[in-house]
Amino acid sequence: MTTSPLLPTPSASRWAAQMSFDELGRPLRDLTFCVVDLETTGAAVSQGSMITEIGAVKVRGGEVLGEFQTLVNPHAEIPPFIAVLTGITNTMVAGAPAIEEALPSFLEFARGSVLVAHNAPFDVGFLQHFARELGHPWPGFEVLDTARLARRVVTRDDAPNCKLSSLAVAFGSATTPNHRALSDARATVDVLHGLFERLGGLGVHTLEELQTFSSRVTAAQRRKRHLAEDLPHAPGVYLFRDDRDHVLYIGTSRDLRTRVRSYFTASETRSRMGEMVGLATRVDGITCATPLEAEVRELRLIAQHKPRYNRRSRSPEKVHWLKLTNEPWPRLSLVRRVLDDEADYLGPFSSRKRAEKSLAALHETFPVRQCSERLPLAPSRSACVLAEMDRCLAPCDGSVDLDTYALMVSDLRDNLLHRADEVVEALTARMTLLSAEERFEDAGQHRDRLAAFVRAASRTQRLSALTRCAELVAARREDDGRWAVHVVRHGRLAGAGVIPPEAHAGAYVEQLRASSESVAAGLGPTPAATAEETEKVLRWLERPGIRLVHVDGEWSCPVRGASRHLATHDAVEESRQSLVPFDERRTLATVHRPAR
Repeated sequence: MTTSPLLPTPSASRWAAQMSFDELGRPLRDLTFCVVDLETTGAAVSQGSMITEIGAVKVRGGEVLGEFQTLVNPHAEIPPFIAVLTGITNTMVAGAPAIEEALPSFLEFARGSVLVAHNAPFDVGFLQHFARELGHPWPGFEVLDTARLARRVVTRDDAPNCKLSSLAVAFGSATTPNHRALSDARATVDVLHGLFERLGGLGVHTLEELQTFSSRVTAAQRRKRHLAEDLPHAPGVYLFRDDRDHVLYIGTSRDLRTRVRSYFTASETRSRMGEMVGLATRVDGITCATPLEAEVRELRLIAQHKPRYNRRSRSPEKVHWLKLTNEPWPRLSLVRRVLDDEADYLGPFSSRKRAEKSLAALHETFPVRQCSERLPLAPSRSACVLAEMDRCLAPCDGSVDLDTYALMVSDLRDNLLHRADEVVEALTARMTLLSAEERFEDAGQHRDRLAAFVRAASRTQRLSALTRCAELVAARREDDGRWAVHVVRHGRLAGAGVIPPEAHAGAYVEQLRASSESVAAGLGPTPAATAEETEKVLRWLERPGIRLVHVDGEWSCPVRGASRHLATHDAVEESRQSLVPFDERRTLATVHRPAR
């Protein structure tokens, strides 16, 4: 087993040519790569093949930092055709260390680097297998595959194929691959540097860009990467615009420049985005103090501009609500907006179908009237068929008095606003009965109705709790160690900032509150923003480490609220998504080792 440090390499001059580029993420020239190659007794570790040789070269910035080479005793016969191919015989490995000794030495040599191999799934797969067999924890290397990269950038004019031997010739490697581990690793180093040089001309300078690079990004897209040059490395919102200044697409990122540049140099393979980039002539960036502010600004700008290449959040006004009317004989109604009429509302629903499922769950539980006419205090009409089915108390023909009907409506309102127990119990009992009768489709319909109601009630209760607060100020130490502060008024993000290191925290918060947007309360349970915005604010407020600085009002949710039933329905939905119908075709990928 040999390890040698600091050997010069002719590839350094290639690398130096890239060092002047303005780079993003982790620059390739600053990272340590460990290029590894294995020789084995066969093509599949699952069939009992063993490692016979490990060779590796560690490089950084175009310079070789060290080399690793060892034969490995497989404790098995090397097949004659393998011995002819590699030149490694049974005699050569008889006195070599076993994999139990060789593997820990290699892992120590490679620690802290990015693993590189030509056809990496083969080499890394062998190493991971024996690490598991020997009980060694796998260090969690990031892995690059030169064969995969070559298939994205090397054309048939450059090389007849992407075998290591062909690429070594194409990139002028000083080492000829000969099916010995160290020689092949040295050749792979030259191929890696050749690929880096070529990819650098396409705007790929960081590991993140390299990992997501795709040849599907057209040359025309790459030529537009200059549109990202004036954007900062900061959280915010970006707007793609065309030559008529129309907004084409709006997005958000923690790093505006990195994200926008990825549209031109990385793995953006969505055809619609490729079309959008082709039309874009300018990208505007709006810097935000915090990622939450960026997410909220994105929602507001999408609703304002309605860009044709954004699919979500374009029409927040197109929602549905369930309304428990405010009249002597209340009923449930499906409406499009909330009024200042002292009625109770459930929602909002993004689709009418979900609203109808929730409505059906409530009608299944409570015999509230379903007719749409407004009834007088003393109605005198004929009862409908629902009364004959005991699904309506029938106030229309005087079958129920005001007090009895009001008591039932009070229970319904309680389930809407504070708890969901009666709806859950009624529909669960119905599902149990239908399942016992093997009416599984009907039971499934009731399950979906119950899930829709529980999610809607939970959403309404969470939104209403924050909407009731005239002002809430919260702070959190973010991942970068800085304290982010947000001012929320009636469910709307009114102010955002980050406390400067030298500032007095209390004075900064007071200044932020004074400069935040003035917000009027919304109608009924609706927040003074879209439901989607308020939910983003709630997700931030519910993160670990939040500190409430100031609360004007009360921020609380019912102890027996609908949210306590969510876990069950989320688990059911996750289980359903993981199932594959018995008649669905399943394709099995062929696993093999391509020729090198």
